[in-house]
Amino acid sequence: MTVKFRIENLAIDTVEGSVDYSFNSDLTVLAGPSGVGKTTLLELIKWGLGGDGQLAPVITEKAHEISLEITIGDEKLRLIRSIDPAKRKNVRVIDLTTQERLPDHRTGAGEPSLNSLLMTSLGLPTDMRAAAQTGRSTKAGSRVTFADIFTYLYIPQAEMNRDIARSQDKYIEPKRKVVFELLFGLTDSELLARRSEANVLKGRVEEAVDHHAKILQFLDDSNTQSRVDAETALAEAQSAQRQAEAQRAQIRDDLDPVTDRETQALRDLLNEAERNLADAKASEVTFVRQRQDLVSELRRVEGDLSRLGRMRDAGERLAQIEFTTCPRCVQSLNNREVPPGHCRLCMLPDETQTTSDFDQYEVLQLKDQLDEMQKQIHFVGDQIAQVRKLVQDREELLRQLGTTIDARTSERISPRLQVFADVTERIAASRTAQEHYENILMQWDRVTDLAQAEDELKREYASLMRKIESDEAKIDERRKYLVDEISREFNRVVSVLGIPGVEEASIHPTNYLPLLNGKPFRLMSRGGGIVTATQVAYWTSLVAVALRERNTFYPSFLMLDSPRLALNTDDELTSGLYRRLVALAEANRAKLQFIIADNELPASYRKDYAEIDFDFKRPTVRTVRHPGKNAVKPLTAA
Repeated sequence: MTVKFRIENLAIDTVEGSVDYSFNSDLTVLAGPSGVGKTTLLELIKWGLGGDGQLAPVITEKAHEISLEITIGDEKLRLIRSIDPAKRKNVRVIDLTTQERLPDHRTGAGEPSLNSLLMTSLGLPTDMRAAAQTGRSTKAGSRVTFADIFTYLYIPQAEMNRDIARSQDKYIEPKRKVVFELLFGLTDSELLARRSEANVLKGRVEEAVDHHAKILQFLDDSNTQSRVDAETALAEAQSAQRQAEAQRAQIRDDLDPVTDRETQALRDLLNEAERNLADAKASEVTFVRQRQDLVSELRRVEGDLSRLGRMRDAGERLAQIEFTTCPRCVQSLNNREVPPGHCRLCMLPDETQTTSDFDQYEVLQLKDQLDEMQKQIHFVGDQIAQVRKLVQDREELLRQLGTTIDARTSERISPRLQVFADVTERIAASRTAQEHYENILMQWDRVTDLAQAEDELKREYASLMRKIESDEAKIDERRKYLVDEISREFNRVVSVLGIPGVEEASIHPTNYLPLLNGKPFRLMSRGGGIVTATQVAYWTSLVAVALRERNTFYPSFLMLDSPRLALNTDDELTSGLYRRLVALAEANRAKLQFIIADNELPASYRKDYAEIDFDFKRPTVRTVRHPGKNAVKPLTAA
């Protein structure tokens, strides 16, 4: 059975009070001329369900929030959404069955999500993606949301005489088809997940194939040896290295007896002399550093001695000055009575004991330090000279020992050393060649790994596609049955309506769109409201078949905006459309809901449905004075 979906009540809170509309009938028509706000009500229903409905100025300027009461599946909810841009992303939710205030739900990103609440209430998963099933798409597909489901429930005025289910927008084609299949039970979340996974896997396969091909092309362009040639060359290089290493080992065995005891003793002396030379040079560095430290200290002491001399000289010079004025306040000192033996300036007794004795003691101490440091500097200088002589002696000894050793070994070892050097060079060349060929083989190993990864991805992709084909094969019979049922219902309705120029109508078996006279509906003439009549026939056929069948998720709800507007003066076709809506509502009492907004209604059917009439004195938002027919711009142009 279809999923129950009804709009129970819509309340608009404005600055001048609240406006409230209840939709108790299975078929409710909002009647009135263009500009009185019929589309505004339909767009507010979309807005209340978390969509991006078009908000008229009377709403954005005069309304605070809207409250929408709905029945969806087994749930009865009140959704309250603010018009304020700063608050509109949060929707207050109340469970009308338990009267419990649920957490606020988000219309966009974030949890809890209003989309998840509505999808779950419909019995649908919230994480499905609509992957393209044709072409070379490698994307997982966009997420299927309640907004996508709502495109099957609400036909806005802008689409009424132009397009069906936005089929001309090719970028949403995969999602439109997935929503159809989802609502009629022709797919499920597992199959959709596999399709998404297959698309992503197909992209990985293409990437692996491209990478493999590029590597092979690079190796070909760079004239890289084949794997077989590289393996042969590597084996030859390894063999050459083994032969050279065997020859080098033999030369070493031949050289060992050549060195006699005296030569070995000379070499021991040479090693000892090298150690002594290193110690002597280290001692030289230490002595030079000590002398530098002593010279620095000597200069410091000489500076102190010079400072004492300057201080004593300054004191003697100041003592001979007879002050006649105070150096601080410049007052005359000549008229002051100064006791004998006192200072004219500070009036203190003159010192009877001189400080020259103390100064002389400090000078003697500094001079003693100078003498001691000069002796130390002289001693360290002698040590440096001795160490440098020792360094020269050791260097001369090293030279003599090296000459002697070379003379004893050159005639017996040098020819073998040349052979030894040649063999060593051959070993190094063999190792270099091995590295080169190993790098080439590593490149071929990479190619092999890429080929294996490519084959593995292809096998995985093929296995996944077999599962998808198996899943689709299981539902092919149901798909054919449902499409045939919808086609028969659609053809019957089109025939009853008498759409001009249409002799036969059906539903396409794969894109699920109307075919008129065997051709896509968009190729038919646009005149006479053909697309509008086809819209009503198509959507009511979907609802009718869904109501008859089981195991569908199709919501038993349809909202149409101004079907009469595109039919102009074709009263017969208009009457046929409304007869179809009334007949379907009467045949399925309390099982579906139609909400229609229209300009002019056929007089013969005015009593067959609930009607809410509007005019410029009684607009939809009646708490706000209507500015008049010529002062309002309709949300959707006629």
